[in-house]
Amino acid sequence: MKSITRYLSFTIASFAVVLSAVMLFSASSTVLAVDNPKSGSTGLTGQIGSAPPKTGPTITSPTNGQTFTATPVTVSGLCTTGLLVKVFSNNVFMGSVVCANGSYSIKIDLFSGQNDLLARQYDALDQASPDSNIVRITFNDQQFNGVGSTLMYLTSDYARRGANPGETLLWPIIIVGGTGPYAISVDWGDGKPTDLLSQSFAGSFNISHVYDSAGVYNITIKATDKNGLTAYLQVVGVANGAITSSSNSTDNKQSILTVTKVIWAPAAMLLPLILVAFWLGRKYELSSLRKHFENTEY
Repeated sequence: MKSITRYLSFTIASFAVVLSAVMLFSASSTVLAVDNPKSGSTGLTGQIGSAPPKTGPTITSPTNGQTFTATPVTVSGLCTTGLLVKVFSNNVFMGSVVCANGSYSIKIDLFSGQNDLLARQYDALDQASPDSNIVRITFNDQQFNGVGSTLMYLTSDYARRGANPGETLLWPIIIVGGTGPYAISVDWGDGKPTDLLSQSFAGSFNISHVYDSAGVYNITIKATDKNGLTAYLQVVGVANGAITSSSNSTDNKQSILTVTKVIWAPAAMLLPLILVAFWLGRKYELSSLRKHFENTEY
């Protein structure tokens, strides 16, 4: 019985060594997913330089020589997916949209009279591509003949602007022309109610919004002056962060992610030791039994 006990103790000890080794090389870690940057922290952001886009977008609609009597007008064409497309009329920025599936479509305002349209596409570093083809069209504004100023449009120094979800996105907008006061409506593209505000005079003013979740949103701004003249501007708002299937959630709680990794190579390396342990245990058992029988008197 004493030999059997020793054998079992030796075997159990061997298993304990192997099990401890496997557990030692098993990694179970808990990662706390947090939003950055936090208050009081210092963030460091870097960008790797690259060449600007080599090809420009195209304007396929409208076409040269077309005449319009109402705005906005839809401008569409081909582009490089993922790049930001800016549309200009008479070298004035009139709106922007992100290229999707190799094409874009955007509604823009027009100047009374001749409009020379062109588009450029920009990468994440705001590097511009070559210009698109120029499309020359005409806008016959017959809505208010001789009443106030018919030169009215909206523009901005920013075609794309972003903020973290839950933080305020501030956007400077410029009204040119028309007669105040102006009624302003802003559709932020995230399904929230349209913002309505009033602007007494032409010039620069700010609009602001808070996005609840990460995403890229088309923002449509419309201004109507005292005499009923209207102007439009479409730009791209970005709520920073990874877009997920639950991006509409307003839950800002931290999430816990547990990752378990088991490294099997060390266990495989210890397999010969297990066999040796069994062999030694068996040899020890036979030796003990032999001595036991030799010392036993019959």
